[in-house]
Amino acid sequence: MATHKPVHVDELFGELTLSEGTAKWYVVHTKPQCEKKLVDYLKHNRIWYYLALYDSERVYQHRKVLFTKPLFPGYVFVRCELLDRFIVLNCGFVVRFIKVSNQQELLDDLNWIYQGRLKQAEFVQAEWLEQGWQVEIINGPMKGMMGVVESQSKLSEVTLQVNILRQSVKVKVNPADVRIMYEYYGH
Repeated sequence: MATHKPVHVDELFGELTLSEGTAKWYVVHTKPQCEKKLVDYLKHNRIWYYLALYDSERVYQHRKVLFTKPLFPGYVFVRCELLDRFIVLNCGFVVRFIKVSNQQELLDDLNWIYQGRLKQAEFVQAEWLEQGWQVEIINGPMKGMMGVVESQSKLSEVTLQVNILRQSVKVKVNPADVRIMYEYYGH
């Protein structure tokens, strides 16, 4: 029986905002199962990060255990200066940095997921959609969120996409709370 305690980390250290200086957001591809170790290291070095998490529950010998897992395994979003990249690379948990060409798009994608977590939305891993309908949730706890639906007949399943990773999560909503905005084509 394992005797170690689960690693608890903050999902966000800093803010999901553009830098006023020269710092940029990057996607950091980590070694397997090193996401939480990396963010612990980043926080210790005062480097902003976002690690999207979800709650998972397992039953062990008639006991329920609740823990968090990375929503996008193998990836952490990091905001740092160019010189800070060397600090991040030296930790031993990083495979590579992925440059983000559209900083605002990435932050918009991540903010929808972060806001959903704050509102305790239940996310499910989903397939990234090449096309569909851009929608806005106009009522309920997810009000204001933007996402994509596969078709007009599936308004109850809104997909929040992280385009740079070509990965996404789905959240269930009341179809009456969804407004179709325009046809969506992924890039």
